Amino acid sequence: MTRSLFKGNFWSADILSTVGYDSIIQHLNNGRKNCKEFEEFLKERAAVEERYGKDLLSLSRKKPCGQSETNTLKRALEVFKQQVDSVAQCHIQLAQSLREEARKMEEFREKQKLQRKKTELVMDAVHKQKSLQFKKTMDAKKNYEQKCRDKDEAEQAVSRSANLVNPKQQEKLFVKLATSKTAVEDSDKAYMLHVSTLDKVREEWQSEHIKACEMYEQVRKSLEMCSIQKDIEYFVNQRKTGQIPPAPIMYENFYSPQKNVVPPGKATGPNLARRGPLPIPKTSPDDPDYSLVDDYSLLYQ
Repeated sequence: MTRSLFKGNFWSADILSTVGYDSIIQHLNNGRKNCKEFEEFLKERAAVEERYGKDLLSLSRKKPCGQSETNTLKRALEVFKQQVDSVAQCHIQLAQSLREEARKMEEFREKQKLQRKKTELVMDAVHKQKSLQFKKTMDAKKNYEQKCRDKDEAEQAVSRSANLVNPKQQEKLFVKLATSKTAVEDSDKAYMLHVSTLDKVREEWQSEHIKACEMYEQVRKSLEMCSIQKDIEYFVNQRKTGQIPPAPIMYENFYSPQKNVVPPGKATGPNLARRGPLPIPKTSPDDPDYSLVDDYSLLYQ
């Protein structure tokens, strides 16, 4: 199989057959349907992302979250809400990107539709012309063969009448033979002319068939040039926002004169459950997981 997959593999031995062309056109129509389905899927996905993003945005900006808290816990909750807001913006931007991809897919589909329609119009015309000329050629061949049989019969009749003495009958036979010979010559010329015309039509049809295959070949080659890795790199370079993640939120003991820092791997934000005002602890906590304040125990998460 050659590298040109289409123009070399969709022929038929029957000059009237369009099975190869029909196979390619059917595949193109299926491709158009698949593009339409993918386009609609992208649009639906974009709508979902936009709704989710807007809901998150509304939640982040309208719903209170720890308004009465102070100091580090308040800042932690503010960061949390900011990240929800950031996630919401990402989903909304993704929705816009998906709609842009859907628009590009629609443009591609419409472009292919116009190109396919042009090809179909040309191919339908040459197919009709080829079928019509083939019929004319076969009719001319039948007429030519019949004229040849008529001439042969006339020659045999003249040969059989050699011993006849009736000159009028012989004259009629000779006239019929001459007429049949002229008819054979005329039908022979007409037959050869139709064969020549049919060959020109066949060449034109063959040329258009190759063009139709090459059109599909171009689509295949353009798709082969797609690179997922390059597309990802392009998207990253165009939309990147930074390469350094946010620093962890450090724990600060409210009652300790020196700020304690949570080791790496510990919680990045305070998660304390207060039960009324806390008295000053008698001793600093020795256990890393528990702290005793009078009779009140506090579990650090």
